[in-house]
Amino acid sequence: MKTRVMVLYYSMLGNTYSMAQAVVSGIEKEGGAPVLRTVQELLPAGVIEGDDRIKKAKKLQKDVPVAKLEELEEIDGIIVGSPTRFGNMCSQLRNFFDATGNLWTKGSLVNKPAGFFCCTATMHGGQETTLISMMFTLMHHGAVIVGVPYSVKELMESKSGGTPYGPSAVVGTDASVPPNSTDLKIAEELGRRITVISKKLKGK
Repeated sequence: MKTRVMVLYYSMLGNTYSMAQAVVSGIEKEGGAPVLRTVQELLPAGVIEGDDRIKKAKKLQKDVPVAKLEELEEIDGIIVGSPTRFGNMCSQLRNFFDATGNLWTKGSLVNKPAGFFCCTATMHGGQETTLISMMFTLMHHGAVIVGVPYSVKELMESKSGGTPYGPSAVVGTDASVPPNSTDLKIAEELGRRITVISKKLKGK
């Protein structure tokens, strides 16, 4: 059976979704089986209907299933992506993880590798703190935290996103600047690395 790596993300305007797709590509290139999932939307329907950009992004993601808690027991690794909300993960992801108490009790994520990615509005808008904010929760779950090593040369070439804590992208205050090729390459490399480590931890 192929190594199953969940890519769990939230994206309101589509940029974090683009990063998630690059992560999925990296998993596939290492022979893994990506499990692409989003989380429950918390925005009121009226807010979504009143914003053409959100509606367009939601349409792009219409085929991505909402994650079920029990799916976390069936995966070999996890990569979590979020837009930045004042230097933290977004409330939609926080809401999902706040419901994982039973999984924590059972140790469902113990010794499973976990990586992280994000998008921010500005260069210093909380890339690293957002990534670290997601790490805290997975550390409590006993996951093995995995970053991006500097052997990924794009980390040194990037002029905006990309950190050793995880891939990132600067998408502008109106989220109109999509992740660039360097951002996406770093995201792909994280997908590859988590897959390789997941296989090793499984003994394959």
